[in-house]
Amino acid sequence: MRLTDDVELLDGLPVAFIKSLDAIVVADLHLGYEGVMAKQGLFLPKVNLKKIFTIIKNAINKTQAKTIIVNGDIKNEFSKVDEEEFNELFDFINFVKQLDVSLILIKGNHDNFVDRYKDPFKLKIYQQEAKLGDYLFFHGEELPNDLSSGVKMLIMGHEHPAIGIFNKAGKREKLRCFLFGTFENKSILVLPAMNYFASGTDINMTNKSDLLSPVFKRMNVDEMRAIATGYGSTMDFGTIYMLREAV
Repeated sequence: MRLTDDVELLDGLPVAFIKSLDAIVVADLHLGYEGVMAKQGLFLPKVNLKKIFTIIKNAINKTQAKTIIVNGDIKNEFSKVDEEEFNELFDFINFVKQLDVSLILIKGNHDNFVDRYKDPFKLKIYQQEAKLGDYLFFHGEELPNDLSSGVKMLIMGHEHPAIGIFNKAGKREKLRCFLFGTFENKSILVLPAMNYFASGTDINMTNKSDLLSPVFKRMNVDEMRAIATGYGSTMDFGTIYMLREAV
């Protein structure tokens, strides 16, 4: 789905492609998730990294992009780097190298201690936000700083957006979605989480005060468009306001 002349949301994938940057953009991988959960007594099948590999490979094949931008939370733990996170980070970086693309990381609130791997892994890491071309990338747990006139669109993650809908049988389903709207007179795109287990927050069924990002405290969330992704397609479901009214 073409969002603007320069930004495309890839069908069925939680991935945006920016033509002018020749880059795909993803957020909230939370590598090492299953290993961290197992240490807390919750045992999950180890599928997240495999799913991520498949999604990224499909996105690169579709776009021939030369760069992957991870817009925050490449890992899962807050206070340390778990062994499982390190192993999966190592595997992820090797996977990216095999694709012959470069990797850029904008740090999120889960990415403490990632800097120590910057030199050995030759990572390009930005603290909290980065202006690349016409775009300001920031993870979302803090308000963006650089709202200069050269910025045409803000792109963030963090919130793990989704929408709640009811099927014909009356069963509630949750669909991951992009959110697209306006913040401080600039376009803003919120990316869905790439992590397999992060089904997300159903924005149309959640009070604005309960949303995580401070950005949403300063904008009209109900005016944002929800563009759901999954099941091989990407579909515009209209505004959050319309979806609230339909529930």
